[in-house]
Amino acid sequence: MILKYFPELNGLDKITMESTALKLMEEAGELSQVISKFRGLNGEKVDMSEKEIIEKMVSELLDVMQVCATMTYILEREYSINIEEKLQDHLDKLKRKGYVK
Repeated sequence: MILKYFPELNGLDKITMESTALKLMEEAGELSQVISKFRGLNGEKVDMSEKEIIEKMVSELLDVMQVCATMTYILEREYSINIEEKLQDHLDKLKRKGYVK
């Protein structure tokens, strides 16, 4: 499921869990900045249209998701974690809690 939308990046064998965690924080920070700009929370005058800000927000969110996917690939590679199985467990948990049907 993840592979369909978030491919395994080239050179993943050189990427560590630690460097990926740092990259995740960087990307999450960039997303947070865009959200702050959208809401006018950063004190700057908003110089982008709402549509431009939303497009930027989506772009940053996808960057966050790609880094999360990269972390799952590292877990698969280094610890033999079956991500598809864990995704199913996660979906089952969401169903049990009534968050999805």
